[in-house]
Amino acid sequence: MTKLSVNINKFATIRNSRGGNRPDVVKAAVDAQLFGADGVTVHPRPDQRHIRYDDVRQIKKIITAELNIEGNCREQSFVDLVLEVKPTQVTLVPDTTGQLTSDHGWNTIKNKAYLQEMISVFKNAGIRTSIFVDPEVRMIEGALETGTDRIELYTERYAKNFAADKRESVQAYLVAATRARSMGLEINAGHDLDLQNLNYFIKTIPWIEEVSIGHALICDALYLGYENAVQLYKRALAAN
Repeated sequence: MTKLSVNINKFATIRNSRGGNRPDVVKAAVDAQLFGADGVTVHPRPDQRHIRYDDVRQIKKIITAELNIEGNCREQSFVDLVLEVKPTQVTLVPDTTGQLTSDHGWNTIKNKAYLQEMISVFKNAGIRTSIFVDPEVRMIEGALETGTDRIELYTERYAKNFAADKRESVQAYLVAATRARSMGLEINAGHDLDLQNLNYFIKTIPWIEEVSIGHALICDALYLGYENAVQLYKRALAAN
């Protein structure tokens, strides 16, 4: 079954808006695994507007679920943190400084040499690598040449168009994922997946290894409760 990694950045956003330690971000990570999540995702940024580097250090010490650290490897502080913490997986995202949220994948052709260099750094440290990509076959083929273990399909386009035409919205992802699988690349997915669109996506592409979900799950948790929200997402992944 496709694994669920809960992105807990929003817990940190709420904490940072008020100061202090409420909600407790480390406890949010522990509870995610307690409630059934297979992993925890964090995306630290240099401005520390949500997850802070020290949060990542503390989380790694206490959780037993997989830890996935997302971020921009052009930031040396991010690279240093990942090599220090040694998560299960690092997901490389081509963010720019101050970017509100991730909004595009890597150009794996233009950045081939750079990605090969950075991926080798992490893989030599025993860390599984994944790179954020758009659902384009040529970018998938380029990803293979970087040496990455996995790709993460950027699913914002799918989510945006799902209500209008779910079959059309998933088609590019199915083609890209089929090509990735044929080349031996493992596949993750994430961005704007929620309880309305998740199950159809996984039914269509059941060989997705992992989805990373944060914003939608935390929004649902405000109404449904954190434990219930995690369990509902797990059920959506199982019903295929």
